[in-house]
Amino acid sequence: MVVVVFVVVVIVVVVIVVVNIVVVVVVVVVAVVVVVVVIVVVVVVVVVVVDVVIVVVIVVVVIVVVVIVFVVVDFVVVVVVVVVLVAVVVVVVVVVVVVVVVIVVVVVVIVVMVVIVVVFVVAVVVFVGVIFVVVVIVVVVLVNVVVVVLVVVVVVVVASLSSLFSSLLSSVLSSLLSSLFS
Repeated sequence: MVVVVFVVVVIVVVVIVVVNIVVVVVVVVVAVVVVVVVIVVVVVVVVVVVDVVIVVVIVVVVIVVVVIVFVVVDFVVVVVVVVVLVAVVVVVVVVVVVVVVVIVVVVVVIVVMVVIVVVFVVAVVVFVGVIFVVVVIVVVVLVNVVVVVLVVVVVVVVASLSSLFSSLLSSVLSSLLSSLFS
């Protein structure tokens, strides 16, 4: 009886350890896959948004340059050569200023987007990490409770069967002895 209980306890302990290891490995693999998927999605979104911003900025710069060129051409037709030269200098300065302003705006937009993406990624990773830690704790607790309940049931069944077996054995032996002596 003691050997049976000891064997059952050893088997239950081994089952608990193996189940806990499998649960932790599965949760870690799922967490890594989820984090990788989130990072890939965020990077794709950032690349698409940056491309859209760059295309919009290029279109705006081209429109501004075209408008400035048309203004300069009309101005050349209307005014004298000296005024045209002065106007060209002014236009060049304006174009340089506009290009510098556009470049600064693009850089600021890209920096702000990168900061937002980094904050979002960190927040998502922290959130996913917290959720998976809670899930791991709940799963481990539930698995341990189920294992303990199964151990108790097995121990009770083994004790009942051993008691039943010993009573049957004693009754058979007593009947054999009584039949022998009679």
